[in-house]
Amino acid sequence: MSRNEYCKGLWDLRPTIPDRRISSLKPWMIVLIIAAVVLVLALIISLLVYFLAYDQKPYYYQASFQIPSIEYNPDFSVEHSKSGTDLKVKINNEIDNIFRRSSLNHHYIKSHVVNLRPSNDGLKTDVLLQFQFASNNADAIRRHADNTLHQKLKSDESFLKIDTSLPYLRDMDEAQAEHILNSCCGLGTESPFSSMERIADGDVARKAAWPWQASLQIDGVHFCGATLISNEWLLTAAHCFDIYKNPRLWMASFGRTLNPPLMRRRVQSIIIHENYAAHKHDDDIAVVKLATPIIFSDDVHRVCLPDATFEVLPKSKVYVTGWGALKANGPFPNILRQVQIEIISNDICNKVDVYGGAVSSGMICAGFLEGKLDACEGDSGGPLVIARDRNIWYLIGIVSWGIDCGKENKPGIYTKVTCYRDWIKSKTNI
Repeated sequence: MSRNEYCKGLWDLRPTIPDRRISSLKPWMIVLIIAAVVLVLALIISLLVYFLAYDQKPYYYQASFQIPSIEYNPDFSVEHSKSGTDLKVKINNEIDNIFRRSSLNHHYIKSHVVNLRPSNDGLKTDVLLQFQFASNNADAIRRHADNTLHQKLKSDESFLKIDTSLPYLRDMDEAQAEHILNSCCGLGTESPFSSMERIADGDVARKAAWPWQASLQIDGVHFCGATLISNEWLLTAAHCFDIYKNPRLWMASFGRTLNPPLMRRRVQSIIIHENYAAHKHDDDIAVVKLATPIIFSDDVHRVCLPDATFEVLPKSKVYVTGWGALKANGPFPNILRQVQIEIISNDICNKVDVYGGAVSSGMICAGFLEGKLDACEGDSGGPLVIARDRNIWYLIGIVSWGIDCGKENKPGIYTKVTCYRDWIKSKTNI
């Protein structure tokens, strides 16, 4: 046998060993491997998305601008005045355009005009700027935003100019910024919906719809409603304190639910109208000072107080809110409720078959003569509000008295806030 034949024979005699790299894997193992690979890829992608998109938080900066082309008008300082509001919109639009057309477009959220103040050269304004980005980019983006403003406002195209006395963006913490953003009065629900149920029957208020609503409590038990009119003052009914007058007994609770409350504050003082008497309904008004001021937020901020000349005509749609009883002598609900009712003229409410002359000029009659829709026990002291231009809400009444809840020919009676505007100012400087 030749060597080749010998070698061939040896080769032929070598046992055949099958390739087990594939055939040894069971189908379920292949599926498991593929699933693991997909899971790892999904995890990597999720982490990238999180760090690029979700690992971001809001950042706030305060900027100051000069407006040399506009002279200061005292009306600018009047809250929600048309001239002041129009100018603020113009300023916000200008700043929006600057950042929307820049590389910061995806980080810029909004601007908010804090104030309009006089200066030697026309007018000055302080503006709050809100951005959102990952924390490791904070310094770089602030410098970029600052440079963007300086470059754009150097040109003659913008009516805004950099305030040379405060030329750079200043950092502001989130709580302070949120307080400023929510410091304007009357910012509540934007699209109120009408109710076909009595306030006690289940028209539940949406979260942050009525951010000025407060609950006055003793030992955690709801007694009366109240309305936040500043960061430290509440407006309510005097009769809430007929029994318990000591302010140290009272606590104010805020938020949509009584339990758990969103926020609580101790009461420092209670001022009841000097002419109020428990045996009659006139002058049923009181102010309550909180021991610690409120930091405004989306959920808790103040309502607007109307001027003494503010008029509300019969048939006007208004809202009353509170944690009042589900029915006469019934339990109080835990979630804030609301009802839309109508203003009724005092002449109609003073008819013999209604209240027979008991409704004075310092009161508002609201509800329906057919009954059903009404406030109830526990709503006392709470707000009666109306929306005006740009959905700004004004407090026009305080839940005061009535006969039963939703009874025919017995609508609710409210203290008329405009009649006590001077008294409120004398006690609170608001």
